[in-house]
Amino acid sequence: MTTDPTTTRRPAFPGGTILGYPRIGRRRELKKAVESFWSGRSDAVDLEIAAGTLRRDTVRRLAALGLDPDDGSVPGSFSYYDQVLDVVALLGAVPARFADLIDPDDGSLEPEGYFTVARGRGEDAPLEMTKWFDTNYHYLVPEISESTPISFADHRIVREYAEAKEAGVTTRPVLVGPVTFLALSKAADDAGEGFHPLDRLDDVVAAYAELLRALAAVGAPWVQLDEPVLVTDTGDLDPERLRAAVATAYRALATDLVPADPAQDDADGDTETEAERPAILVATPFGGLQAPGRPAGGPDDALALLAATDVEAIAIDLVRGAVPTGAGPGGTVPGLATKTLVAGVVDGHNVWRSDLAARLEVAESLRPLGAGAVTVGTSTSLLHVPHDVDDETFDDGPDAGRLALDPRLRDWLAFADQKVGEVTVLARAVAEGREAVAEALAASSAAAASRRAATGVVVPAVRDRLARLSDGDFARGAHDERVAAQRARLGLPALPTTTIGSFPQTTDIRTARAAWAKGELDDAAYTTAMRAEVERVVRLQEDLGLDVLVHGEPERNDMVQYFAEQLDGFATTALGWVQSYGSRCVRPPILWGDVSRPEAMTVEWSQYAQSLTDKPVKGMLTGPVTILAWSFVRDDQPLGDTANQVALALRDEVADLEAAGIGVVQVDEPALRELLPLRRADQDDYLRWSVGSFRLATAGAAAATQVHTHLCYSEFGEVVGAIDGLDADVTSLEAARSRMEIVPELADAGYSRGVGPGVYDIHSPRVPSTAEVTELLRLAVKSIDPSLVWVNPDCGLKTRGYAEVEPALRHLVAAAREVRAAI
Repeated sequence: MTTDPTTTRRPAFPGGTILGYPRIGRRRELKKAVESFWSGRSDAVDLEIAAGTLRRDTVRRLAALGLDPDDGSVPGSFSYYDQVLDVVALLGAVPARFADLIDPDDGSLEPEGYFTVARGRGEDAPLEMTKWFDTNYHYLVPEISESTPISFADHRIVREYAEAKEAGVTTRPVLVGPVTFLALSKAADDAGEGFHPLDRLDDVVAAYAELLRALAAVGAPWVQLDEPVLVTDTGDLDPERLRAAVATAYRALATDLVPADPAQDDADGDTETEAERPAILVATPFGGLQAPGRPAGGPDDALALLAATDVEAIAIDLVRGAVPTGAGPGGTVPGLATKTLVAGVVDGHNVWRSDLAARLEVAESLRPLGAGAVTVGTSTSLLHVPHDVDDETFDDGPDAGRLALDPRLRDWLAFADQKVGEVTVLARAVAEGREAVAEALAASSAAAASRRAATGVVVPAVRDRLARLSDGDFARGAHDERVAAQRARLGLPALPTTTIGSFPQTTDIRTARAAWAKGELDDAAYTTAMRAEVERVVRLQEDLGLDVLVHGEPERNDMVQYFAEQLDGFATTALGWVQSYGSRCVRPPILWGDVSRPEAMTVEWSQYAQSLTDKPVKGMLTGPVTILAWSFVRDDQPLGDTANQVALALRDEVADLEAAGIGVVQVDEPALRELLPLRRADQDDYLRWSVGSFRLATAGAAAATQVHTHLCYSEFGEVVGAIDGLDADVTSLEAARSRMEIVPELADAGYSRGVGPGVYDIHSPRVPSTAEVTELLRLAVKSIDPSLVWVNPDCGLKTRGYAEVEPALRHLVAAAREVRAAI
C-alpha cells in the first residue's frame, strides 16, 4: 500500500534529540555483567536483569536531562556487544560454522550464541573485527552468502521498546540501516564467484519491513536507521549500485508501508487504516552527504537521494560535514519540503563544549534548503564520548570525592550528559528564539574565550621548534644500508618471532598499580613489583624461544594514557570510559594544549629488561597519529600541527632509548588507517601529514637501530602506499581473522620491507593450534619473500590471560620453526 507524503499526517519529529547514548554504564555496569556471564559467575537471567536495569536507568536519565519522554526524543540504542552484530542477530544471519547456535524454531540467537559469534570457540573463528568508519570503535564484520539465513528472527528491539514504554519513556529504536549493514559485510567463504552481500538486499529489507510492522504494533512513533555509508566514497563498492540500493531499500520501507498516524479520512469519514511502520529517521553521521567539489543535485548528492524518498526525517552531520546546498528553485532541495532535517550541530565525536551561538547559526543556515522543519541533534551517537563531566571525581582511596580534572579544563568540556543539555538549549532557541536562552549562549561563549586565552594552549618554545624543521628531519638513510647494519647488529634467524608489546595484565599488576596511584604503595615498592613482573616476562619469552623480546608493559594502564600522563598538554580522566569494542573500554586522554616531553618516559623499563637478556628487547612507543586518534584532541588548530608536536616528543624518546643501548624501537600506529578521511578528496592531505609525523618521530634513529611499527583492525588495502611511506624497517599488522588478506595486496604493491602479518588473533579467547598458525604462515611466505616475514600475534596481549597466551605463543614459535625449516 502506498501513501501520499503531501497529505499523510505524521508524528512531528522532536525539537531536539541525540543519535545514541553510551551503553556501557556510568561505572561500566554492562562490561562487568557481560564478563561475569562469560566467566560463568552468572547466567543469562542475571545478565538480562543487569542489562534491563541499565536500560531503564538510561532512558529515565535522558528524560530527566531534558529530552521529551513522550515523543521519541530518547534513542533506544542499547547493545550487549556491537550494533552490527545486533543486526546479524536480528536477521539470524550467522556464518555456517555457527549454524548450530540458531534456535531451529524461530531462527534466533540466545545470549551464549550471540557472544560466541563475536568471540569464537574451539576451531571456529569469530567474525572479523574492524574500525567503524573513522572512529576508534570496532565493529564485527558480517559474513553473507547466497545461502546465509535471513529473516526477522530476533524481537529484542521490540521488547526493549516495550520495556522503556513501561518505564515511562517512549523511545526511538535505533539500528544500523540495511544498506550500510550489507555494504560493510563481506562475502562468506561459501559465496559464489562475483557475489556481493548487497545481492541479498531484498531479503534484508523484507526482514526490516517485518521489524517495522512489529514496532508499529507496539506503538513506536519513530525508528532510526543509521546509514553512514552514504558519507563515504571509499571502498570497492560501485557508487551507482549504492545509490540504487538506497532507492530500493527506502522505497520498500518508506513508500510501500503505511506510516504511523495516517488518519486519512475516506469518503465515509472512516479512519481505521492501520499503521504498518513508525516514521523513519535516516541518520548519516561522520561526514557530509554531498561529496566535496561535486554539484548539488548530482549523482553524488546523497541528501538529494534521501530527499527523493518518503522517509520522514534526515539527520545530517554538521560537525564533520559542511552545510549542504540545494539544486532546486532558490537553492532548495527537491522533496525536502515534506521532511524534517535534524541538524547535527553538537559534536558527538569529541568532548569540547559547544559555542552555542555559533552552532545555532549553523542550524539556522539550513532553512534555505526548504525542509518542512529543522530541528537540532548531535552529529553522531554519543557512544564515542564518556558519560558525564560531573562524574570526574576519584571513587575511592585518600582522594575519594576530589575533582579529577582541573576546574578550568572542566569548564571547557561537554561529555554525553552535557551534550544532551546543549541539544535542549539549542532546540529551545530554534523554537522560541535566542532571547529565551541568552544566558546559556553567553556562558558557552565565555568558556570558549577562556579556553583560547589559557596558559599552555600556546607554548612559544614548542611552536618555535616546529617552525625550524626542515625536510631532512623527516628522512632516514637508505633502506639497504639500514638492513645491512641491522643484520650485523641483531643476528636474527629467518622468520624471527616476537610479540607486539604488552603481556597479560594480571590482577596482581593492576592491584599494585592502583595502590601506587592512590598513594598506598610508595615509589620504591611499586618499582620493585613492576621490575619483578618484567623479569618474569623476559624469562617466559626466553623459555618460549622468542627471538625479539619485550618488557611486557606492566607499568602501563593504556598505550595512549600512559604517555599522556607524562606529556605536557594532556589531561586524563578518572571515569571517562568509552567503549572500544565488546566489553573493552578505554579512557581517552584530553589533548588540550601544546605538547612537549619534560623527561624520558620509557627508558628505565626497556633498559632494565635489556639488562636481563642477551636477546634484543624492543623499546615500545605509541605513534603520534594513534595518540591523536585515541585521545580527545584540541579542535583549534590543524591535526597535522598537533601530530608533529607529539612526534617531536617521541623523537626525543627514541634518541634516549638508543643512548641506553636499545637496538629495536617499535612505534605503534594502529590508528593510521582509522583516521583516513571518508572522502577520497581529503585523503592525500591526511596521508601527507600522518606519514610525515611518523617519519619525524623516527627519522633521527641510527641505521643500525631497527624501527618497527604496528597496525591493526582496519582495512589496509587503501593505505598500502602509506604503509610503505612510513619507512619503518618492519611493519606488523592484523591478518589472522582475515586469513592473510593483506599479504597479497602488499606483494602486488611491491612492498619490500620487513612485515609481520599477525598469525594469532588475540581478540578472541581461542588458542590457535600449531597447524592453524603454520597454515597462516605458509600463506604469508607464499606471497612475500620469506626473508622479509616476521612471526607475531595480531596485537598486544594485555587483555588475554596467561592460560591462553602461553600455549598460543608456543604454537606460534613451533609453527615458525616448522616453516623456517622448509624454506
